[in-house]
Amino acid sequence: MSEQRLIRVELPEEPPAPSAFAEADRRQAIADLLSANHFDPPNLPPGPYALAVMVREGRLVLDIRDVDNRPLHVLALALGPFRRLIKDYHLVVEAHERAVAESGPESRVQAIDMGRRGLHNEGAELLRQRLKGRVDVDFETARRLFTLVCALHQRI
Repeated sequence: MSEQRLIRVELPEEPPAPSAFAEADRRQAIADLLSANHFDPPNLPPGPYALAVMVREGRLVLDIRDVDNRPLHVLALALGPFRRLIKDYHLVVEAHERAVAESGPESRVQAIDMGRRGLHNEGAELLRQRLKGRVDVDFETARRLFTLVCALHQRI
């Protein structure tokens, strides 16, 4: 397995997400991220890496650390380009939760889930663009990181 990967992902200590679905989504994103990812920041010592993800002063902060938790580099990305996607993502998640709670038709739940996947894909591509030249991530890693960005933004 490549050493250019994450072995630990940390989020700020905060109250649980506003719904069980959102909390499960966050936990699953972290588990999936740790099971398979590609995370390669140029000009840093070889990995593996630990990553603390947080939102501070309207910015997405990625605090990259080594395996011993020593700081290596901190990236701050403006959240502005992500706001529409994050808002739409939360609306789709709420619609999905309602459809499931109302035992709506399976076709409706599937259509909502397809919309959610589309937003994930768009968010992943945007995140990859914003990280270009700073951290090389594959598409699946970017998708899972976007899920965490949405989870953090939900708590602001």
